[in-house]
Amino acid sequence: MSQAKFRVGRLDHVHIRVPDREVAARWYADYLGFEVVEAFGFWAKGFEGGPIQMSADGGNTMLALFEASEGHPMAPQVTGVAFSVDAQSFAAFARSLPNGIDSPSDQPLRIDDVVDLDMCWAYNFTDPWGNNFELNCYEYERIRNDLIVAEGVEPVRYWPRSLYEQYRG
Repeated sequence: MSQAKFRVGRLDHVHIRVPDREVAARWYADYLGFEVVEAFGFWAKGFEGGPIQMSADGGNTMLALFEASEGHPMAPQVTGVAFSVDAQSFAAFARSLPNGIDSPSDQPLRIDDVVDLDMCWAYNFTDPWGNNFELNCYEYERIRNDLIVAEGVEPVRYWPRSLYEQYRG
């Protein structure tokens, strides 16, 4: 048995593709007891195509409902599982790259593949069989200072920071 160089944290959320986020959110609420996690409202309302985050356990584990119909901005979004780790683990993972883990584009995952999601940082990667994963860290300022600035990393952005700042008002 090999010794892993890194250990993921807790399950954070699962990406779910649905044709209509609002209809799906009502179904998950009515039949499975999920509630919208308002702390992540920016992702649902701040830009076109973001997910509605829902949870049945107060936000510890969530579903991310992505609207994925033809021509929709998030149509390329695929199902996948996201894990959450603390800042120390996230930075150690980032600094270990490339380490044999590939990005969704089948290229070695690199430190600059980090995604700035305004409320958290993320790496998207695949296992050798093509399953999609995401590694998140919600200690936003700590990662920004201790990794992004310290290492001169140019993160990936899916939308302009100004949208988040506008949303937060």
